[in-house]
Amino acid sequence: MTSEPDLRSVLETAFTGQERLSREEIRRKAIAADLPADALTRVDALPEGEYAEDEVIEALRLGSA
Repeated sequence: MTSEPDLRSVLETAFTGQERLSREEIRRKAIAADLPADALTRVDALPEGEYAEDEVIEALRLGSA
C-alpha cells in the first residue's frame, strides 16, 4: 500500500498560505494527519531545514498524482 496520495494531500494542506515550512512543522502536520508509518519514515528522513512545497515533493520523490 502506498501512502503517496495521503502524504501529498497533507503537504498541499500544510502549505496552504505558507511559502516555506520547517522539517519539524511538516513532521508535526504529518503526525497530526495520522499518516501511516511508511509516510512518517519518509518525512523523518528529510534533512533539517526549511522547504517550499515543490522542494519537499522533490526530496520525497513524490510523483505526480
